[in-house]
Amino acid sequence: MADEIERIMVVPLRKAKMAPRTRRTNRAVKEVRIFIARHMKTDEEKVWIDATVNEKLWQNGIRNPPSRISVKAVKYDDGLVEVSLAE
Repeated sequence: MADEIERIMVVPLRKAKMAPRTRRTNRAVKEVRIFIARHMKTDEEKVWIDATVNEKLWQNGIRNPPSRISVKAVKYDDGLVEVSLAE
C-alpha cells in the first residue's frame, strides 16, 4: 500500500465572507481545515496547516481573505494531513 496520498485542491472560502468582518480570516482558516478533513477523510484535529498557507490567508489582513486558495494536501499512514501551498 502507498505510504502517502497527495492531492492538489482548490479550497473555496466563500463562507468566510459571511462572518463578521473582524473575524473573516479566522473563519477562512477554519474553512480550510474543514474542507481538507472532509476530502481527505480524516479528523479536523489531524490537519496540519503550513505557515505559508497561513501567511497567504492573512496577507490582506483580518477583513479581506482570498475567495479561494489552491493547496497541496499530503495524507500519511497515521492519518495526519499536511497542507501547503500548491506551486
